[in-house]
Amino acid sequence: MASAAEQLASNISFASIGKAEELKKRIWFALGALIVYRLCTYIPLPGIDADALANMFASMGGGFVDMVNTFSGGALQRMSIITLGIMPYISASIIMQLLTTMSPTLAAWKKEGEQGRKKINQYTRIGTVLLTIVQGYAVATGLESQPGVVVDPGFFFRFTTVVTLVGGTMFLMWLGEQITQRGIGNGISLIIFAGIVASLPATLAQAFELNRAGSMSLAVLLALLVGAAALIYFIVFCERAQRRIVIQYPKRQQGNRMFQGDKSHLPMKLNVAGVIPPIFASSLLLMPLTVVNLYQSGGPEWLGTITAVLAPGRPLYIALYVALIVFFCFFYTAIQFNPEDTADNLKKHGGFVPGIRPGKRTAEYLDYVLTRLTVIGSAYIALVCVIPEILISQAAVPFYLGGTSLLIVVNVTMDTVSQIHSHLMAQQYEGLLKKARLKGGRR
Repeated sequence: MASAAEQLASNISFASIGKAEELKKRIWFALGALIVYRLCTYIPLPGIDADALANMFASMGGGFVDMVNTFSGGALQRMSIITLGIMPYISASIIMQLLTTMSPTLAAWKKEGEQGRKKINQYTRIGTVLLTIVQGYAVATGLESQPGVVVDPGFFFRFTTVVTLVGGTMFLMWLGEQITQRGIGNGISLIIFAGIVASLPATLAQAFELNRAGSMSLAVLLALLVGAAALIYFIVFCERAQRRIVIQYPKRQQGNRMFQGDKSHLPMKLNVAGVIPPIFASSLLLMPLTVVNLYQSGGPEWLGTITAVLAPGRPLYIALYVALIVFFCFFYTAIQFNPEDTADNLKKHGGFVPGIRPGKRTAEYLDYVLTRLTVIGSAYIALVCVIPEILISQAAVPFYLGGTSLLIVVNVTMDTVSQIHSHLMAQQYEGLLKKARLKGGRR
């Protein structure tokens, strides 16, 4: 027989969103914030010649530029005020999380709860500003190295570009935090999601145009669409996969009655890190390569060599990409799930894994299971992100449609739908409580 919670969940439909006033406000706020983000991608940097910029990107066009442009939601190609996007904030978060594992002071802050989290977030914001200044200056000087792109090159252009890019990145960071607090879903992830989804219609239109012009056969186009659908199904299947560890609770006595010990399970996801590893890996690879690519035509020869060797689909790029994905899978999983704390909590509440002694042995067992799951999970993420890169580079498809984009889109969609589902369940519980109070008052 289904439990009360399962019966409530089965009765939930998206038609009930209209009755949830708080949820509607959150959804409308998130949509409005994402519209503001999309409008910002069309505001250009001051002092840029639009025609020369378009010619520059036409000459630089290819898998690498298309990939960076996809993650920025088209802001890179238009050289908007949010060209750097949210990537400096992600890079600063990576640095702070690495420092947290090495610095006793930061580790102590992390254990302080909300107050410690505020301190870490403050230092993350300061790091974001510093990284944006460095990257913004590199972008400004890189644009100056391109003939005709900058109307009036010099110190004033560099200063205004750095200030504008810092302001754009900080605004996006604030906007993401507002979506998380007052909207629905994770704000930073939704901003990245919106940038990727915004480029999908143009990508599909380009594919059909290539088929109409005869540059791409119908068989290749159908194979790409079927492959994307199969990849989405595979991602959903793996993201929902979990290992359930049985937890047994001993018998307990209340008064003169003896109650049978309860049995539950500890769910451990195949992919604990979620979408963080490909985002972190992409941010570490794409931003330096973007700056190098800007300097390529006007800089020394070795810059062009670096860009060619680290281009998407090349062996060195794929090796670095896989290594970073695997590293961040293990690193972020270790941050998210602590086997020792979980074993201690089980021991305090009297729970144990059948056949495993509570305490240290349970922690070792959980760590063993988690390591095996992370190996499979990191291999799954690396496969999803790398296989399309190889196929696109080998098939010479003239637009970017990678597994990383699909992984981010599917994960963020599942997470947002899950949060909407949770809000609807909470609304149903509140409705039941109100009905119970009314019945009690009548009696």
